[in-house]
Amino acid sequence: MSVSSSETESLNPASPAPNTPALSSPEIQSLSIRDVADEDRELAGKIKAEANKAFTGHNFTAAVKLYSEAIQLNPADATLWSNRAAARTKLEEYGFALADASKAIDINPKYAKAYYRRATCYLQLTKPQMAVLDFKKVLALEPRNDTVRAQLTATQKLVRKIEFEKAIETEEEKNAVERCLEIIGEGGCEVESDYTGPKMQKSEDGKFTITQGFVTQMIDWFKEGKKIPRRFAWEIILGAYAQFTKEESLVQISLGEGETCDVIGDVHGQFYDLLHLYSLTGVPKADHYLLMNGDLVDRGSWSIEVILIAFAYKWLYPNRMFINRGNHEAKEMNRTYGFEGEAKHKHGEQTYKLFAHVFTTMPLATLVSATEKPRNVDSKTILSPEGFKRYFIVHGGLFSKDNVTLDDVRKIPRIGRQPGQEGLMCQLCELLWTDPQEAPGRGPSKRGVGISFGPDVTRAWCTLNGVTGIIRSHEVRPDGYAIEHEGLCTTVFSAPNYVDQVGNKGAYIRIDASGDLRYTQFEAQPHPPMKPMAYAIGGLANLVM
Repeated sequence: MSVSSSETESLNPASPAPNTPALSSPEIQSLSIRDVADEDRELAGKIKAEANKAFTGHNFTAAVKLYSEAIQLNPADATLWSNRAAARTKLEEYGFALADASKAIDINPKYAKAYYRRATCYLQLTKPQMAVLDFKKVLALEPRNDTVRAQLTATQKLVRKIEFEKAIETEEEKNAVERCLEIIGEGGCEVESDYTGPKMQKSEDGKFTITQGFVTQMIDWFKEGKKIPRRFAWEIILGAYAQFTKEESLVQISLGEGETCDVIGDVHGQFYDLLHLYSLTGVPKADHYLLMNGDLVDRGSWSIEVILIAFAYKWLYPNRMFINRGNHEAKEMNRTYGFEGEAKHKHGEQTYKLFAHVFTTMPLATLVSATEKPRNVDSKTILSPEGFKRYFIVHGGLFSKDNVTLDDVRKIPRIGRQPGQEGLMCQLCELLWTDPQEAPGRGPSKRGVGISFGPDVTRAWCTLNGVTGIIRSHEVRPDGYAIEHEGLCTTVFSAPNYVDQVGNKGAYIRIDASGDLRYTQFEAQPHPPMKPMAYAIGGLANLVM
């Protein structure tokens, strides 16, 4: 699509969601299209230029703020609303971005770029059918736009694929774990005879086993751009599956004397950054836990390598390596953001089906409890009934209703369930999707799905459950982490320079046996020239990163 020099270009990062209606941007309700004075129009143009500069410099938060100032001066300028939609897309605020693009269309129904940006929002929100309608609008206005025509074709293919998959789904179909075990038993998944990479050893009963030596060699093999045999991949996934199914939806970790737990946020298939991160945290061992807080896959184009290493550690160190489910460990997200395509490309369709089922067995949250006398406490510090610090670690956040207890979370039926399914826990979806907000109470999510929760909601929930604080991930933070809600809610994000363009730091949090927290930041590492979402199937695959 042609883009004038005064406008920003629509790209796309972050995390979307299941089916919910778009919400309004906060400014839309308070503004009216009025006659604009010449001086206001001129000043708005200058601020817009500053906003465009912030956008191209990847300072999307500043860009949104500046576009908002310009809109206050000149709400009749459709390009301001459209450009703010582009910036909000970068910040994962798809609900607000959708409302901004729609406002631009209301102002100028022939504004092709606004339809295009709204279409990209629909794609991010996993609503390709709606995106098709807007891409058609663009082509009606710009019939020679071959880029959008290709995007429309890819999105239509995605819609047909989704419809076909729904049509052939049956409840009686054998689950992927059973099918893979059946294939193995029939001799249909043997290691290729010409394979020369790291090899798993077999135990006396003839079953494959996992060792630290194999994991180390596998990592080196991955760094050479090579892949392990499908059989080894299946063994790793099944090894992790056997551990996940033993765990409740809420896992509990107690830190004894001298023990620590490192909490890692989203890594999103950024393999080379994960290796650097593990060099800082160290591998799991007797006195050291690792807890990965969801969103290991999608976006980055080494998601298979990332998830296989994490699952290998889960198999090898089942009582020291823990992995919470994120909103990207879900079929809809994997279809849209690259993991489905990558898994099928590297290890075949049955491997993807195996991952999709095993993702549903991953725990939803972890409670990390100190066992030593707490330090640095004051009158506002919330302790467990036993008088110790403890932290509720979950990918997204809290709930749309009050009085949800830890026991309620523990009892959530998760295995075989996808977020958004009927009867499933709203609670599952909320655990994976919600975000904190500055305002008290609850509000609609800027993502266009679920809700946001305020500091009073956080304090009430922590007080009810005797929890010292919530540690969650799910959102980029410029410094890799952010302490919010008067210290009761901390966000940690571990994918530095997210999708090769955001420029943020990564971070992880270390919890010790007294419940003290230590934050470590790190920078992005170089990687081979592979674009994010290189394996995305249709839809977003054709959008420029």
